[in-house]
Amino acid sequence: MGERTQAQRDETTVEIGYALCSATFAAAVVFGVIAGPKLMFTMPYAVELGLLLAATTAAGLVFPIRVVTVLRRHARRVGRRLAPGQPDRTGPDA
Repeated sequence: MGERTQAQRDETTVEIGYALCSATFAAAVVFGVIAGPKLMFTMPYAVELGLLLAATTAAGLVFPIRVVTVLRRHARRVGRRLAPGQPDRTGPDA
């Protein structure tokens, strides 16, 4: 894979930023859904602690999975665009 243009490097930088932001949002939503009942209802301490532990674990798993998924999709899209012998799918007749 030869030298990349500035536009390609910028595209990758934007994609990394998107992956991190969307992963942060997804992890926050998962955490809120699991830990939310702790704020709404009075529960025993052990249940509250368990909810927080489960929410933290789930959010900790969702974050890297989302980052990897977004970046792999981007890599496949870039790889498909740069593959030799492939017709240009970005042309006006695509």
